[in-house]
Amino acid sequence: MERAGEDIGSMGEALHFAPATELAARIRDKQVGCLELLDHFLGRAERFNPALNAIIWMDVEAARERARAADAALAKGEVWGPLHGVPMTVKESFNFAGSPTTWGLPAHRDNIPSDHATLVARKLAAGAVIFGKTNVPQHLADWQSFNAIYGTTNNPWNAERTPGGSSGGSAAALAAGLTGLEAGSDIGASIRNPAHYCGIFGHKPTYGLVPPRGQALPGSLAPSDISVVGPMARSAEDLDLSLSIVAGPDVLDEAGWQVALPPPRRERLRDFKVAVMPNDPNSEVQQSYQDRIVEVAEQLAKLGATVSFEARPEIDTYRAFQVYLLLLRAATSRQPDDEAFAEFRKVAEAADSGDEAYYTQMARGITSSHRDWLRLNNERTALRFQWQAFFQDWDLLLCPAAASSAWPHDQAGERYQRTIPVNGKRVPTTDQLFWAGFSGMAYLPSTVSPIGLDEEGLPLGLQAIAGHLQDRTSIAFARLLAQEIGGFQPPPGYD
Repeated sequence: MERAGEDIGSMGEALHFAPATELAARIRDKQVGCLELLDHFLGRAERFNPALNAIIWMDVEAARERARAADAALAKGEVWGPLHGVPMTVKESFNFAGSPTTWGLPAHRDNIPSDHATLVARKLAAGAVIFGKTNVPQHLADWQSFNAIYGTTNNPWNAERTPGGSSGGSAAALAAGLTGLEAGSDIGASIRNPAHYCGIFGHKPTYGLVPPRGQALPGSLAPSDISVVGPMARSAEDLDLSLSIVAGPDVLDEAGWQVALPPPRRERLRDFKVAVMPNDPNSEVQQSYQDRIVEVAEQLAKLGATVSFEARPEIDTYRAFQVYLLLLRAATSRQPDDEAFAEFRKVAEAADSGDEAYYTQMARGITSSHRDWLRLNNERTALRFQWQAFFQDWDLLLCPAAASSAWPHDQAGERYQRTIPVNGKRVPTTDQLFWAGFSGMAYLPSTVSPIGLDEEGLPLGLQAIAGHLQDRTSIAFARLLAQEIGGFQPPPGYD
């Protein structure tokens, strides 16, 4: 491997921690070459990735060939797009022609697609240089990132902690400065909780805004309920740029549809009207995390923003959580094989009608009939109208992205059997799905941005939920908030 970019970090602020927007600008201004920048990231991956295991596949020569072509194009005055020459990776679950898409499942070890996912194709069309793929949990179904093919990804802030999941490799690579930009997916906070655990920015778009085609296993063409794909980055500006690149109708709709997202509702922090929800009985939150959210809210109030700790949509949060769990498990019901499905049916049929334990709800959702789903979808739609009414008066709802900061690796048993420590108690990891589903089930956009560290020196992220198709409002808020409190900070030891 050529190592022309090894000393690139001497150019003022280390470019491996710079936003992709800055990388692109420096390339266009010819302050750094595309190949030079790629080699720098490759050198960092060689140095730091063995301990992190965030990037699990690379095609160095193909990436270097594209970077050379990007340099040659720029020398002739040609700019491919807003990401011209920016090195980036993508989550393993996205099709990138010539690379494996396994979702961490050994049965799909040899699945090598010949085409790109729609999101990947749009990033390439914008000029990105994709050089690798990042790790995921099996079936994308954990808030950790480990599987039998690629092993375990560690959190760059503490290697004994999870980086989150299912976009855990994406978040770890960004936080450690191994890639310029990333893309993830989210049905249960899979963009949002890794962003929170690793101290980066992540945006869950409004459902349907970004085509998910090609972020799937073989034979899956129909988009899944609740699930979205979206950007992950080291700045809110990168989220905004990435969203503008990947949003828009897929081929079945592009003849007659186009996207025209409204601009941010506010341009200054002091003009925002925000409701703050630092805790909920459905998922108790680490006290230091609650305290930090309250501190940020109080800081917003001092700046002149309208802040309420009481305002809420008129929604029963317990029932909303139950509806989410049932719809979530209905959406993932294709995953169990016939034998496992039969076992879930036995559990659902044997359960008492008042049994609303997580595993029981999981079994009910997986085995629900279409008639059941129609009833739940109607209930979900009523909740969506309640959210719409709330956002007539408020710009955002601010809340946690999870119950705590990153927790220790735990690969024993099944996800629903594991627990994590919260305020001196062991609680089910699945309780945290509340913070995923409160907005996710209702198809709403939400942006997670870093707000500092907890008492253990681990990152904390703030989730900003916005109204339907108000993606630019939550992203703009994250950008303005970062200017006030500092935004992304690199983990120690990755200079």
